[in-house]
Amino acid sequence: MSLAAYCVICCRRIGTSTPPPKRDTYWREIRNIIKFTGSLLLGGSLFLTYEVLALKKSLTLDTQVVEREKMKSYIYLHTVSLDNRENHGIVYQARKELHKAVRKVLTTSAKILRNPFATPFSTVDIEDHECALWLLLRKSRSGDKIERLEAVQEMSETHQWHDYQYRIIAQACDPRVLIGLARSKESDLRFFLPPPPLPSLKEDSSIEEELRQLLASLPQTELDECTQYFTSLALNESSQSLAAQKGGLWCFGGNGLPYAESFGEVPSATVEMFCLEAIVKHSEISTHCDKIKANGGLQLLQRLYQFHKDCPKVQRNIMRIIGNMALNEHLHSAIVRSGWVSIVAEAMKSHHIMKVSHAARILANLDRETVQEKYQDGVYVLHPQHRTSQPIKADVLFIHGLMGAAFKTWRQQDSEQVVIEKALEDEDRYTTCWPKTWLARDCPALRIISVEYDTTLSDWRARCPMERKSIAFRSNELLRKLRAAGVGDRPMIWISHSMGGLLVKKMLLEASKKPEMSTVINNTRGIIFYSVPHHGSHLAEYSVNIRYLLFPSLEVKELSKDSPALKALQDDFLEFAKDKNFQVLSFVETLPTYIGSMIKLHVVPVESADLGIGDLIPVDVNHLNICKPKKKDAFLYQRTLRFIRETLAKDLEN
Repeated sequence: MSLAAYCVICCRRIGTSTPPPKRDTYWREIRNIIKFTGSLLLGGSLFLTYEVLALKKSLTLDTQVVEREKMKSYIYLHTVSLDNRENHGIVYQARKELHKAVRKVLTTSAKILRNPFATPFSTVDIEDHECALWLLLRKSRSGDKIERLEAVQEMSETHQWHDYQYRIIAQACDPRVLIGLARSKESDLRFFLPPPPLPSLKEDSSIEEELRQLLASLPQTELDECTQYFTSLALNESSQSLAAQKGGLWCFGGNGLPYAESFGEVPSATVEMFCLEAIVKHSEISTHCDKIKANGGLQLLQRLYQFHKDCPKVQRNIMRIIGNMALNEHLHSAIVRSGWVSIVAEAMKSHHIMKVSHAARILANLDRETVQEKYQDGVYVLHPQHRTSQPIKADVLFIHGLMGAAFKTWRQQDSEQVVIEKALEDEDRYTTCWPKTWLARDCPALRIISVEYDTTLSDWRARCPMERKSIAFRSNELLRKLRAAGVGDRPMIWISHSMGGLLVKKMLLEASKKPEMSTVINNTRGIIFYSVPHHGSHLAEYSVNIRYLLFPSLEVKELSKDSPALKALQDDFLEFAKDKNFQVLSFVETLPTYIGSMIKLHVVPVESADLGIGDLIPVDVNHLNICKPKKKDAFLYQRTLRFIRETLAKDLEN
């Protein structure tokens, strides 16, 4: 336009000026026009050439950077100038518009020459597998939940990427994706960055002392007697421990001595166990979880977890605390930022069932994408422990008995004779858990849950002397936890051993009285009892030694044959079960069980195991092994499996 204007002006000058000699004036004006036009064209060409080269440079992928990137574990980001002067002016606006136009041309050509990509970035000069990575990342941030889940599944099933590509995902994905990858069975551990560096310990301090300070900083409100007991015991023992260590000595004192006898670790680990037991109780209270997080508890527990790699009991208690904290959704981001997802993802790869189950509980409580239920302390999902496309159609619940546990009760039968005292001391000797290994394979459409609660033979060995919990109290506590885990939303079967069967009966009777628990009753299809003393047990009349005779626990007292509560429970449940038409299968031992080294006792006789309805099958095993099949094709397991399949046949078909 400027060139045309200049030409017009020149023409007007030529037309209005006094006519000089025609030949000289004409050629002089032509030379001026040519000079100006040439200068303008040359300058414009240089400007356009510069801008095109600059744009090409900005859009070209530097292969050397890619090679360097493969050796790095971080992502390069382009910085944006904060100088406002660079964002103004005609030149800046012209460059911006020019760049925008060229980008549109390049993107359009890319769509024509390559597969169309529904992404805002250009795919020019990027290899196909790189495009797939970034497209998965974009898909994982979609507003559509189904798309997000598909993206996580595709990531977990990808095993041909380079290390740097896994690192890109690890740094670019959001917490939902990270948790989903941790819960995916085939996920590569390279998806998870190492936890961030832990803060240094205070000068002249130790892990044990900082753990004690964390416990002392927690509120002393909203605590039951047992939590108060554990807190005071832990603070007392840790104080004596620190004083003794500074003096070059080690001593136990006060009420901690009987409790400390149950630990075989070094003294520091024992005191740490006192503190962890107390913090486990505190972590069941939401406001106390906030305090644990605010006082650096997530980092301290992580340090302790890494320090005690060879102490499974310490690690399990730490994971119990993290699992309890994960019940509070407002703490999820803090748990993820502190690096716990990486630690738990690694634990999910373990071959130890207890470790995997504790890790699975943490991740299930963190995963709000696919899990609606919340698993409180003592409620463990044995199957499925990962995200799965297999629809879950029914639940099977395992409730252990006196001195049992969520895992060891349901292991395979031991090759050697096991007495109660040895079973208490050596929890890590079992190698499998048949509900997880056998039943999960035979019935993959089941959700299998195992419950754990503390029981004792005597108040002398009670974990908490103040904790005198009756069957009625425990049943209400377990029923509340199971309902929070979604028990009652699907058809279900209860499987119980010994005193666990009495808890099942009491839970069902209590649920029948509460309208909000009606689904638990309506969806109960059947019950399996393994040597349940419906009419009492001789165990209450005997004991290992004099201390058990003098201080029998409340649980053992309630098992005595003349217990009014036990008789009322049996009468009420029998009438209730007949009315609801529950399917019932009962097994009972025929061999005596060794209690200690001197006493041989038939814990549950045949007449006591007879509920009054359903089949009663005697088996030639003792009380401890009645729920522990020797192998998969053993009668105990095969008959149990047949009952489950027959009772849930219609539900599993649907």
